[in-house]
Amino acid sequence: MNTNLHFDCLSGISGDMTLGALIDLGVEPDLIRTGLASLNVAELKLHVDDVKKCGFRATYIRVEHPEQKAHRHLHHIEDMIEAADAISEGAKTLARRIFQCIGEAEAKVHGCSLQKVHFHEVGAVDSIADIVGVSIAIDSLGIDSVTSSAIPTGTGSITIDHGRVAVPAPATAEILTGVPLAYCEIESELTTPTGAAIIKTLASSFGPPPPMTPHRVGYGAGTRDLPGQANVLRVTLGERHDAAADPGKVESDRVTLLETNIDDATAEQLADVSQRLLTAGALDVWQTPCVMKKGRLASVLSVLCGGSKAAIMQNILFQHTSTIGIRRQILDRTKLSRRAVEVETAHGPAKGKVVTLPDGTQRFSLEDNEAKRLATASGKSTSLIQNEAVENWNRQQKG
Repeated sequence: MNTNLHFDCLSGISGDMTLGALIDLGVEPDLIRTGLASLNVAELKLHVDDVKKCGFRATYIRVEHPEQKAHRHLHHIEDMIEAADAISEGAKTLARRIFQCIGEAEAKVHGCSLQKVHFHEVGAVDSIADIVGVSIAIDSLGIDSVTSSAIPTGTGSITIDHGRVAVPAPATAEILTGVPLAYCEIESELTTPTGAAIIKTLASSFGPPPPMTPHRVGYGAGTRDLPGQANVLRVTLGERHDAAADPGKVESDRVTLLETNIDDATAEQLADVSQRLLTAGALDVWQTPCVMKKGRLASVLSVLCGGSKAAIMQNILFQHTSTIGIRRQILDRTKLSRRAVEVETAHGPAKGKVVTLPDGTQRFSLEDNEAKRLATASGKSTSLIQNEAVENWNRQQKG
């Protein structure tokens, strides 16, 4: 069984929301308290309460401790974690990875070395307790994988130790590079540096939940009340069923389809915009002949992409075609598990891919550009090169 933990971050993510959601999922608060006590922070107390956000119950976490003004360096925090004798090695390792993620972002934002980074808000006792508590909770669950929705950051501005900054705060923005962001107009800091570092360190993929059977659900509450929605983080623990958990089964994901009808573009112009879309990360681009409402011959230009790329694709269509409107659909997709491989041929190594069918059998195909390259070098046809590569791969599989 592959146990997966999925984060639904509709209202963003922070350290206290994550810890609250994991406790609500079933992690014992006393397990967290025992670990935090071994950090040797005087008078540190963890309060766990039930609250309601927009009518929905959730667990709210509050860390109580004497006021501290000290700004810690990364090595100070790592020393605290290392000296804690009631925290497992797995939890210590995860906590160090999360702080490393924050430290690298802070170092880049402030233009200094990792060793000289001062942890301001994130170095406070409550943030340390959140990160260490989350690490203890995650380690105790024994999960195999973590997935997450796209992350909303909110909009507007906030005031931090360095003054007023736009949302997301500079460190948060740096941490979230490479992470799909969700559109959100709420004027508030929905995702904190702590929350961003936790989810970037934990999650292996971002998007809709993978195929899974839920076993438990937990809700963690944020401090503020948001307009029109509950300020809660939901986590779902369950058994994952897709190919990432069991090679040989089909994978499922969700993609965006953008389409527009164009009746005044040349073939060269359509080819140009298609290449631009593919270069920008489209999964596929195709053209379908059609007849428009005034009897004009035209083309339907279709673009398939991941949800995080939809805005980029839309901008390219508006900029490089004459369209004034684009249709958008969200589609569920199933696909075979695949992996890149290299096969030896009489003309040198060549790259291809192997897909795994639902019954567990595998099928190899040579990449088209590789077939063309070897055909040009050898003087043979691409079909002969393809056949030779498949035969060689089959022989390699047999030993």
